[in-house]
Amino acid sequence: MNSDNNTSPFSRRDFVKGSALLAGGLVAGLPLQASAYVAGKDTIKVALVGCGGRGTGAVVQAIKASPKVKLVAMADAFRDRLDECFKTITAPDFKDWSDSTPVNVKKQIEVPEKNKFTGFDGYKQAIALADVVILTTPPGFRPMHFEEAVRQGKHVFMEKPVATDANGVRQVIAAAEEAKKKNLKVVVGLQRHYQKSYLETLKRVNDGMIGELVAANCWWNSGGVWVKERQPDMTEMQYQMRNWYYFNWLCGDHINEQHIHNIDVVNWFKGAFPVKAVGMGGRQQRTGKQFGEIFDHHHVEFEYADGMILNSQCQHFEGCANNVSELLIGTKGRATEGKITDHKGNVVWRHRGTEDPNPYQVEHDVLFDAIINNKPINDAEHAAKSTMTAILGRMATYSGQLITWDEAYNSTMSIMPKTFAWDAETPTKPDANGFYPVPVPGKTKVM
Repeated sequence: MNSDNNTSPFSRRDFVKGSALLAGGLVAGLPLQASAYVAGKDTIKVALVGCGGRGTGAVVQAIKASPKVKLVAMADAFRDRLDECFKTITAPDFKDWSDSTPVNVKKQIEVPEKNKFTGFDGYKQAIALADVVILTTPPGFRPMHFEEAVRQGKHVFMEKPVATDANGVRQVIAAAEEAKKKNLKVVVGLQRHYQKSYLETLKRVNDGMIGELVAANCWWNSGGVWVKERQPDMTEMQYQMRNWYYFNWLCGDHINEQHIHNIDVVNWFKGAFPVKAVGMGGRQQRTGKQFGEIFDHHHVEFEYADGMILNSQCQHFEGCANNVSELLIGTKGRATEGKITDHKGNVVWRHRGTEDPNPYQVEHDVLFDAIINNKPINDAEHAAKSTMTAILGRMATYSGQLITWDEAYNSTMSIMPKTFAWDAETPTKPDANGFYPVPVPGKTKVM
């Protein structure tokens, strides 16, 4: 493996050590906030940047992590999204899709009108008012938002993926290094790292229960996501921002936005990142103009430095078999989330966590415990490299070529707009019939 690919501080030993810490300490000791009121500020001010569905859930989970937390600022490109979020989280019976238990967090929300920011630059003003920033905009904005938060010296929770092209990945990795120098705490929303069933499985894999890893499969096969209709008064930038899932500069395709979870699990358990990839993909079912430019299916063969192959599969097909999972194959057996079998299918271990804590909450509990008690935590570099893995996969399927990690990581091809404004040029545009150009394997250039 080229040294540029594995200059990461996350060796397999580090993966094992860090995961054992979570499995044996932080998660087992919940609720973390019980011992967290000993030092620092009486109030931890939080700013939410990105007020969509995930931001709405994340900010409430941040508030629940400690009674010291107070939401003081909000920012979103669209005012209606900000207002909808504010109304939702100040309701007395808020319920997030990841946790059906109603909560009332209104007393920890103090966001006056002057602290509500909109447009493309509002994030800078919101960040300036806070100690901790929650970054939950579409992924294309993550590198610039994370960089600004670090520049201003703020702790960060940011959702995955953390970029949509290699330029963005490198920007995040550089900011992650600066965050370490400033002793900033960073957690990324790859919540399986904070999920007890995965942590318990990882412990047993690391203890050798399935032997040496020799292959892996992972899947995110589902029916697809929402579409929002174009309105007559929308600019092209507004339309793409409203339908961010279908444009690569904003989303990175669903292999990056969703399937990163499963790809990341294999990287995490393997303790390494792939050195090359080849794959195929296209549009078979979701072919309408409303689906922008992304594929509806990808199949990628990732290869690691020791020759191990990860077969990665994701699709957006209605009426087909759904599967969101990972399978690790070893010389002695197989592991999936919460279960290990021998090669004959006999169960040799099963996780019985019927009352495991919600990992979406745990990741915030861990972050605020680290902030209050000055414990080191920084997920950003690992998350950036798993994001790069998904981007490598997209580059392979779009081009139809075998692409190495180094080629992909060092690519300077930007898919981002040159400027950000409601009337600015978008990287891709519809034709006279409203259809967007779709990548064609064998013809599309990705570097």
